[in-house]
Amino acid sequence: MTDTLTDSAPIAAADIASTQYVVTQERKIRTAIPGPISAALHERRRAVVSDGVSSMLPVYIAKANGAIVVDVDGNQFIDLGAGIGVTTIGHTEASVVAAAVEQSQDFIHTLFTVTPYEEYVRVAELLAEHTPGDFAKKSVLINSGAEAVENGVKIARKYTGRRAVAVLDHAYHGRTVLTMAMNYKAMPYATGYGPLASDVYHAPSSYPYHDGLTGAEAAVRTITYLDKVIGASDLACLVVEPIQGEGGFMVPADGYLPALQKWCTANGVVMIADEIQSGMARSGKYFASEHFGWIPDLVLTAKGIAGGFPLAAVTGRAEIMDASQPGGLGGTFGGNPVSCAAAIAVFDAIEANNLLGEAVRIGKSLTTGLTALKNKYDIIGEIRGHGAMMAIELVQPGTGDTTKTPNAAAVSAISTYAGQHGVLLLTAGTYGNVLRFLPSLALSDSLIIDALSVIDDAIAAHAAALTAALTASSH
Repeated sequence: MTDTLTDSAPIAAADIASTQYVVTQERKIRTAIPGPISAALHERRRAVVSDGVSSMLPVYIAKANGAIVVDVDGNQFIDLGAGIGVTTIGHTEASVVAAAVEQSQDFIHTLFTVTPYEEYVRVAELLAEHTPGDFAKKSVLINSGAEAVENGVKIARKYTGRRAVAVLDHAYHGRTVLTMAMNYKAMPYATGYGPLASDVYHAPSSYPYHDGLTGAEAAVRTITYLDKVIGASDLACLVVEPIQGEGGFMVPADGYLPALQKWCTANGVVMIADEIQSGMARSGKYFASEHFGWIPDLVLTAKGIAGGFPLAAVTGRAEIMDASQPGGLGGTFGGNPVSCAAAIAVFDAIEANNLLGEAVRIGKSLTTGLTALKNKYDIIGEIRGHGAMMAIELVQPGTGDTTKTPNAAAVSAISTYAGQHGVLLLTAGTYGNVLRFLPSLALSDSLIIDALSVIDDAIAAHAAALTAALTASSH
């Protein structure tokens, strides 16, 4: 299990930062997956944890460091999901651990809206510095991505005095009452939980692999919907993921997002960048919006901002953020000082360790390896993404770039095989046919090569199983 700290005297941050919480950065499978201790824990879990909280792989984690997680049976997995984009700078990154320990010895909670503290202010300063745009910005800190979305919508409605919210097809924004209405996919996020929040509209998005439209053409299609179905005078905000996450890492065509921002600005609509998954250096930029020349009015941040501690933010134009009356924003745990201290350390680590460059390196290495697999297997229809946010879309064998029929069965088989062989993969896509690569920036090229070799074997095994099934059915 993890190391424990037993000294009664306060521990200096420098001491923690110099401590080696080392897990060898390699894949090791020692037992069946799940192993016996994980299997026993899973039985305990089934008795007391809601079935609504599911897990992709029933292995229980005891330790994590860098790009490796270790289960209770001693198996080591290459983590290509990073807690769905949370541990972006690496598991148990020493400077983040040190900052959190030091802050927890000073104070853990006071509530910023009662007795404020510098750590909250410093995070807001860093967000103002690093989010796109050179205008005056302000922030509110909260707890989670869904809470950031809800506050962004609330702030936009207050500023504009309008009711309607627009999102894009294939979007994912959370599991709360409002955000599940903003998601494109009902199952499993909204099925049975209705009635859904009203005044939420789903506009067509830019999906170049399937729609073949230029950015300008896709923007015209989206704007026509916003104009005709909602009406600009009733629209408070348009909420957009610059690279869609759960929807399948769709990268919009060039020019699409700036064209939407131009229309929003001209019509008094607040355009919000949901950077919850794509932000904080993951794409090779601090925020993925920068890849597209897009300067949004508000930016939503969560996941990777605090290295694994719960923290989220809404950051944007000062005049929009100040539209809320005193007391209208905040929450009991929003901007927790320990999480804020961790977030400051994350910003420092991004600069000190050239993590923007590391994200670019990972993107190049993944693209090279995935391209080799695409040339080998015709079920890989497209490779897309930026930096450490890459994906492959799988199609039916032999369809290639023609019908592009989704192949969810292959995704399920490959991700299951990978997990059994020590590689944690995330699935995605409206049609369940996307494998997404969302690793920490601590992932080495050697681990990428090893992980892709497992995926190569997984695709080959799936193809062999299909061939065997066809042969059996013909007899």
